[in-house]
Amino acid sequence: MRRYLESHPWINFEATDLNDLPPKTWMLLGEASARCEQLARAPLRPDVAERLYQIAMVKGAQATTAIEGNTLTEEQVAGILDGTFKAPPSRAYQEREVRNVLDALQEIADLVTEGGEFPVTKDLICDFNRRLLEGTEHEPDARPGAVRTHEVVVANYRGAPAQDCDYLLDRLAQWLESETFKSDDPEIGFALTVARAVYAHLYMAWLHPFGDGNGRTARLLEFKILACSPMAPVPAAHLLSNHYNLTRDQYYRELAKASRSRRTVDFVAYAAEGFVDGLRDQIDEVSELQFQVAWINYVHEVMNRFPTSPARDRQRTLVLAMPSDREVSKTEAPMLDPGLAAMYATTGPRTLSRDLNRLHDAGIVRRSGRGWRANHAIMASFLAPVADQSS
Repeated sequence: MRRYLESHPWINFEATDLNDLPPKTWMLLGEASARCEQLARAPLRPDVAERLYQIAMVKGAQATTAIEGNTLTEEQVAGILDGTFKAPPSRAYQEREVRNVLDALQEIADLVTEGGEFPVTKDLICDFNRRLLEGTEHEPDARPGAVRTHEVVVANYRGAPAQDCDYLLDRLAQWLESETFKSDDPEIGFALTVARAVYAHLYMAWLHPFGDGNGRTARLLEFKILACSPMAPVPAAHLLSNHYNLTRDQYYRELAKASRSRRTVDFVAYAAEGFVDGLRDQIDEVSELQFQVAWINYVHEVMNRFPTSPARDRQRTLVLAMPSDREVSKTEAPMLDPGLAAMYATTGPRTLSRDLNRLHDAGIVRRSGRGWRANHAIMASFLAPVADQSS
């Protein structure tokens, strides 16, 4: 009989705990499905979509390394990605850790984008670990990509018996590819995919099959499973790592609780809540970008009703330069943009007042306290009144 059956009986490769998920978690998984579809269908300019993808990858890479003590910031990780940052010699090891994660994430994303299929296998998981540890400072008895042959204890948790790790890693891969996590119903199938990703993460923590890098390997495997889902946009697949990092103290508590209780339901619920929170934030960001495009188009449409003139161009530049989150004073308004300042430098003292009044009459700026604001509220109503532009 294998030793883990006595020492780690909770490693049973069953998903029966899903039946015990509270109604709120099932509702969150349904919301996750709907919001992923909303993200996937959101029309964005290619350059904007690429920028959002890069931001998500930077956040994901920074999060998955920060959990294990890497102190490089998101800005520095972004610099590593675009080649503008190089860590000093004392932190070169941290840069290498981040580069390894970025390279692995990018390769998975490229394979998904190209339509490639690569099932979870023991060899794939071992390759993930090898790539993540290659060239890094790791535990002396760890061999990148090789299943450990020694016992490990991490924060009072003893990993699965070394003699069973190779067998258990193979069992895990087969289980993750089994019918347990499949359904003909797309929404149920997506919920099972999220559960499958979380189970992969949790079981990797329980097995601890490598001498080092188990956490990064678990989160990379989790990313791979989500990214390969036809319903989850690749940027959304980074959200769980970010959630674990933002709630790092709870993350470790939930992992410890799962092993003590021998139940997975609480960890799945914790992960699902963070996943949906992240999706909501991504939707808000995309909505803001779409609003900006709609606002620019609307301003151009309104201003095109006026005769062509330098005054019209100046007024359009003025309203588009106004920030969305605050009012601006009359004194500040012409200084919002260098080009705008140059335009007003050659006009009379009353020009700014006339411009603001004309924009006010057109309905695209409004008075706010002692200053002025772009009238973004007009875009929030289907029945917003449109002022007469004949004057």
